[in-house]
Amino acid sequence: MTEPTVTVEPRGAVALVTLNRPHAMNAVNTELRTALIAAMDRVNSDAAVRAVVIAGAGDRAFCAGQDLAESVGYGIDDLEAWLGQQHAMYQSVRALDKPCVAAWTGVAAGAGFQIGLCADLRVGYPELRLGQPEIRAGLASIVGSYLMTLHVGLSQNLQLSLTGELISGTRGYEIGLVNYLVPKGEVLQKALAVAADLAALPPTAMRLTKERFRALTQPDFDAVGRIAVACQREAYASGEPQKKMREFLDARGKR
Repeated sequence: MTEPTVTVEPRGAVALVTLNRPHAMNAVNTELRTALIAAMDRVNSDAAVRAVVIAGAGDRAFCAGQDLAESVGYGIDDLEAWLGQQHAMYQSVRALDKPCVAAWTGVAAGAGFQIGLCADLRVGYPELRLGQPEIRAGLASIVGSYLMTLHVGLSQNLQLSLTGELISGTRGYEIGLVNYLVPKGEVLQKALAVAADLAALPPTAMRLTKERFRALTQPDFDAVGRIAVACQREAYASGEPQKKMREFLDARGKR
């Protein structure tokens, strides 16, 4: 019997939601996207849950991003469905009425980085690697670069989006991408503690505050989802993503 790609575990008033593909560094594929959306809907409708922590299974990655073994096979006509589901996954995190803390227990790159940016708060560790490497896979940095506008200034956004480099957790903390910086072995514990403190706050005030923050950004978030489809269609038409993804997969297969 196969393991679920996303698990939900009650920790008192906190729901611990774990991305569970450790063999693939918790990379996002269709199954994980679908499961995460369902998990977010489930915890959001559960009155016993007052806060949420999202973590990654294993000690290598929170989420290494999109599973390239899946996206390398996409054609131009597949992009709207793929990116539409990706947008829905991010929205399921944004739409939570309860506070959400991302426990960046390992690499948070691409889609994994973006899931964390959709959470309310993020816990990391000094040696953490995080960032927006889409451009290195031949993909335009659209959704990630938009989400970073909510957290960092233009200069830092340009550096991360155009170079595709991953920065350390310490640097992420310095520029505002990481809220709490602790030793690696304490990341999940700290995230659960922060979530428990948030869970103890008045839930109606929490919901209304989150709704207001969401309303400020929802039109732009929806627009960037549509823009991403148009941009990635052009990128795929160039053949660059398919070439770079195959090169990466071939190199990984040789190791």
